[in-house]
Parts: sequence; structure tokens; C-alpha cells
Amino acid sequence: QVQLVESGGGLVQTGGSLRLSCAGSGGRTLSNYGMAWFRQAPGKEREFVASINWSGGNTQFAGSVKGRFTISRDNAKNTVTLDMNSLKAEDTAVYFCAQARVTWAALRERDFGSWGQGTQVTVSS
Repeated sequence: QVQLVESGGGLVQTGGSLRLSCAGSGGRTLSNYGMAWFRQAPGKEREFVASINWSGGNTQFAGSVKGRFTISRDNAKNTVTLDMNSLKAEDTAVYFCAQARVTWAALRERDFGSWGQGTQVTVSS
């Protein structure tokens, strides 16, 4: 099973930007599978944020982040990136990287088999 490690979280002011990265190591390569970012805010269930298919040619976004977040991947480097712009206080959460069991840009948690430990993003107003 692949190990996923997220980085890039931190504290940012409302309206600011952050870039999250997810690196895969060990186990199977990231390149043959869909990847996604989920997040979990305090007291809330984990929710889908964005996903990308194996080639990077298709992406999906939650309505709350569409137009503000971008997901991309570099299969040669075994990494996935989430660029977050125009951040809002409600974007505050722990962000998780996940590898799907399928090749497409999946949205449901049950389609994902490997998860990172998460990285904290805090947006202050």
C-alpha cells in the first residue's frame, strides 16, 4: 500500500492562498489511479474537496471550492497538488490526500483505499 504524505498546510488570512502537496512513496505508484483531497473541519464529517483522474485530464470539485481551488498532478514526481485561492474561514480544516482504487476522478470515500495523515489549514478572518 502506498504511503501518502501531505505538506503545505498552515495559517493564512482570509483571501490568501496556500498550496498543498501530496507525495507518494512505497507501494504502488500514484500515476495509475485517481487522486483526491478531502477535508474535515472540527465537529464535522470528512468531505470531498477535489479529485483528478489518472492522467490529469479530468477533475472534479466540490461546489464550495469550485473556481477557487485547482488540483493537479505530476506523475513523474509521484505528487498531487491542491492550489487554494481566495481562502475563507470556512475552508479551515484538516486536509487529507487520498488515492483511489479506480482510474477516474472519484468523489466517494469508499472509492479510496489509501489516505495520508492530513495537514492543518487554518484561515483567520
